[in-house]
Amino acid sequence: MSLTFHWFLPTNGDSRHVVGGGHGTPATASGRDRPPTVAYLSQIARAAEDLGFVGALTPTGAWCEDAWLTTAMVSQHTERLKFLVAFRPGFVSPTLAAQMAATFQRQTGGRLLLNVVTGGESHEQRAYGDFLDKDARYRRTGEFLEVVRSLWEGGTVDFKGEHLQVEDAKLARVPDPVPEVYFGGSSPIAGEVAARYADVYLTWGEPPAQVAEKIAWVRELAARRGRTPRFGIRLHVITRDTSEEAWAEANRLLAGFDPQTVRSVQAGLARSESEGQRRMLALHGGGSRDGLEIHPNLWAGIGLVRGGAGTALVGSHDEVAERIREYAALGIEEFVLSGYPHLEEAYWFGEGVLPRLAARGVWRHPFHAEPASAIQTPFAS
Repeated sequence: MSLTFHWFLPTNGDSRHVVGGGHGTPATASGRDRPPTVAYLSQIARAAEDLGFVGALTPTGAWCEDAWLTTAMVSQHTERLKFLVAFRPGFVSPTLAAQMAATFQRQTGGRLLLNVVTGGESHEQRAYGDFLDKDARYRRTGEFLEVVRSLWEGGTVDFKGEHLQVEDAKLARVPDPVPEVYFGGSSPIAGEVAARYADVYLTWGEPPAQVAEKIAWVRELAARRGRTPRFGIRLHVITRDTSEEAWAEANRLLAGFDPQTVRSVQAGLARSESEGQRRMLALHGGGSRDGLEIHPNLWAGIGLVRGGAGTALVGSHDEVAERIREYAALGIEEFVLSGYPHLEEAYWFGEGVLPRLAARGVWRHPFHAEPASAIQTPFAS
């Protein structure tokens, strides 16, 4: 088995400091250090492609650029990198979304992956005209995916649900290949939707014991339906030649967190309806700067100023490789990673950690023909 790695396109801006925001909170000022231009995002995408990342996640929300439009433009500056496009089902009809996905596949040579985001913040949803409560949004997501998957199979769809209805819906051309659906969520109803429709269930970077519980939970729900999804994890990374260098970088980032910004972001995130966000906040006690290493090499400092994924793997290249193997032993096959700034950190991870994983036989470059054992690495097993 070869593990799969994805990178991240910072469509809310990039910086040598942590760009905060998300989950109903605005992006921090540092997001203006490197604006999310197509030129800069394409530079990151090409680096990720060369280093061996399979895809790149692009976020969704009022705090960043539109994921569909941005990735469509960046895709024209890359050749093989896939785009894990985050989108919210409540903002577009299922038939149009199915058609958009089919078009994206044809125009990029099959390089679309879909990250379905139900939306955990009612106040942000209402800004887009969506006034359903959280559980209703998840039920609508289930209906949405039922219609979309049926259309991708090439059939004519008539569907009447609690929230969505289509009649005589059909695609003139189905996508080839059918995009895989990535889906996350920690509430009971999120688990039900994931079990029915997700190809890959994504969790944020919690300690291994908590991740193992989530995997067992979703795996059991899916097994009842005769399904076997894969599992992925969303993490930041700070990896250097030595552990001391990596932690020095983490401490530099932490020193740059303005106390007022931390208080403001934490107050906003405390209002979140997302169960996953609640679990992220619990890892650092709602804003404490103490005890942020919550598992060996797992640091919760990012979550002080950023919503959503708030943990980072911090350590030497060998240490980070070992933590990845620890998660892989639980059943995690895909890793969606990021780091500040995203261009430089892609190289730190791609040139430092991936060769070590190749030497251990758990990763091979997806675009190179040679076996992993042939890849040159300074690591000695």
